Amino acid sequence: MTTEIRASYSVVIATLNEEDGIGPTISELQRVLNNPYMVVVDGNSVDRTIEIAKNMGADVMLQDGKGKGDAMFQGYRMLSSKVAYIVFTDADYTYPAEYVPKMIEILEQNPKVGMVIGNRFKGDHNQDKSVMNPFYLGNKLLAFAQLVMNGVNLGDPLSGLRVVRSEILEGWKPKSKGFDVEAEMNAIVGRKGYRIMEIPIDYRSRIGKKKLKLRHGLGIMKRIMAESLTL
Repeated sequence: MTTEIRASYSVVIATLNEEDGIGPTISELQRVLNNPYMVVVDGNSVDRTIEIAKNMGADVMLQDGKGKGDAMFQGYRMLSSKVAYIVFTDADYTYPAEYVPKMIEILEQNPKVGMVIGNRFKGDHNQDKSVMNPFYLGNKLLAFAQLVMNGVNLGDPLSGLRVVRSEILEGWKPKSKGFDVEAEMNAIVGRKGYRIMEIPIDYRSRIGKKKLKLRHGLGIMKRIMAESLTL
């Protein structure tokens, strides 16, 4: 990856009590992406998340509000307007950073592609694809809903690893504050006439306590329905 391309992206990570996962996550991103500018937006953690992130060189801001979507938006606002691409990823070390350079390369080579997402269900070594896994089934239901209601055809619409053209988010005033932010972002990219591409990724076991619950699926479905009414 050339110096020019390296300078064209930044990383945003939303955190809340991720002291076990934030260190490995930042370390891997720094190694793979050659020390990118990184913003960690913390939702007032009560553990060592903030301390670890600061010690590893990330810019850390305390979230003024609640929820993942709100944190991602605040991180986006901290970035330079000259940044071409924004990398969003989770702080629990589930998403391997090794796929990010390929995602950026796809955007570099395809101007009609507005966002690239890592598809967790296409990876060769993932174990999340069992038909008995409620999160897998829920994801498939929400993927179908987003196709029907928003015209967005994705196999893993809720993936937390995504790289988006920053120009697409200009003027973004998110309506989603929580885990429905990915569904809103998918709809925004589609409405602006860009394609969304997915690449298969492996997905690691989470470090730390899982925050996404089945009840959050209802909020995501409501967001998809609301986006269908947005012109």
